[in-house]
Amino acid sequence: MDEAIRKRILAILDGQRLMSVATLRPDGWPQATTVGYVNDGLTLYFLCSPDSQKAANIARDNRVSLTINPDADQLMQITGLSMAAFARKVEDPDEADRVLRMMPAKYPAQRDLAVAMPTRDQISIFRVVPKLISVLDYSRGFGHTDLVTP
Repeated sequence: MDEAIRKRILAILDGQRLMSVATLRPDGWPQATTVGYVNDGLTLYFLCSPDSQKAANIARDNRVSLTINPDADQLMQITGLSMAAFARKVEDPDEADRVLRMMPAKYPAQRDLAVAMPTRDQISIFRVVPKLISVLDYSRGFGHTDLVTP
């Protein structure tokens, strides 16, 4: 991957807070949900309930697809990322704590709320490592994408 496209990918990852992640249900249907995330370079992390359908789906099949898209006022300004990735539950307590320490920078308003963030023991944290990244940029033509591998 060349440095220019890597910088475009990181700018989108660093500038957004929500992603749609699709997992596979037991019946084979995809299930897409919105989650908050943080990223360390191209590696993404999200939290969810250990009892969620998403967590159960990933435990059975860790292939996921995701999208991250800034809002656009005009159709030809659409940009975003689509990724094919593998998601794995973070088991290392040090890595989990590091991810939780990253959250306040991405979600600074959370500090002012009376609702506390869940503790590491109350959640599952998933590490998402992309295998294929599609960088969408309609300003380069309708539906234009650059397909890259990390």
